[in-house]
Amino acid sequence: MIVTKISEISKSRMQVMIDDEFAFVLYKGELRIYHLKEGEEISEDTYKEIMETVLPKRAKLRAMNLLKSRAYTEKQLADKLNQGGYPEEIVKDAISYVASFGYINDRQYAVDFIEYNKEVKSRTWIFNALMRKGIRKDIIEQAWEENAGKDGKSLEYEQIISWIKKKNFNADEATYEEMQKFCAFLYRKGFQIDTIRSVLSLDITSI
Repeated sequence: MIVTKISEISKSRMQVMIDDEFAFVLYKGELRIYHLKEGEEISEDTYKEIMETVLPKRAKLRAMNLLKSRAYTEKQLADKLNQGGYPEEIVKDAISYVASFGYINDRQYAVDFIEYNKEVKSRTWIFNALMRKGIRKDIIEQAWEENAGKDGKSLEYEQIISWIKKKNFNADEATYEEMQKFCAFLYRKGFQIDTIRSVLSLDITSI
């Protein structure tokens, strides 16, 4: 194996290419410790030590430090580690490590996210936001059912009624254009059109 290129990515960190393919990122001091230079060979023992000892330990510590400041989904944490230049297999190992201690749990993340947002955000908005964070749809659905019931319709009814009251919207007195405009506003908030029409047909003043 030949170190074909070493390039600086920050003041202290260097990207190492082996046989013209990305291998790993090391600190400058580590290049000196392992005597890595462009155009020279890297021994099997050195490569093994870096890949099986140095980087896995560092990736696990990095993952733990990231989780100290905020919660991450599995995908978000993997993306962070990938940005740090850790090889894919080391990223997976670090994710498994923190998950084994319960420090990362997509289902619990979804449950907490739904609990925090369900009073003000629509089901569609919540689902889309969680899927963008890399959480599987089936996990989101389980978490939603746990928090808001099987369909969550009563919750969405309450949310739409809250918007009606906030906007002082009177469906009985609204013109066709005003009704369409308000429906479009609620639709952009993520509410289903059938639910919107159903709520707007209620006598809100009696609720």
